[in-house]
Amino acid sequence: MTPRVLSFIPASIFLAVVGWGGLVVLTNLTRPTTWQTLWLFFFLAVMAVTGLVLPVTAFLNRRFPTTPPASPNVVVREALWFGLYFAVLAWLQIGRVLNAMLILLLAIGFIIIEAMLRMREISLWKP
Repeated sequence: MTPRVLSFIPASIFLAVVGWGGLVVLTNLTRPTTWQTLWLFFFLAVMAVTGLVLPVTAFLNRRFPTTPPASPNVVVREALWFGLYFAVLAWLQIGRVLNAMLILLLAIGFIIIEAMLRMREISLWKP
């Protein structure tokens, strides 16, 4: 059975508050002149988006169950993919190389990676 959505709410709130709060503090009180602030921005962005998307991924895994059911690790990993995707898009935008085709190709790449990880888990499952 896929875990309940309510079991992910405390982690989601913690990640979202720390991530978004840290981003607000970082953007308002620091200058983006050092590598440390840039990497802190990416770290906080991953936390913020992961916390925001975690209940959504939990709900979708509960609404569309699979065999074997998604474990809590799978739900967190899928939410983390969204956070990582956002951070990569922000990194590419800082370098002014982001375009619509790159956004689409990165999304397809992350979806393929997750699908292959899920296929591996399904193939190793023994009822």
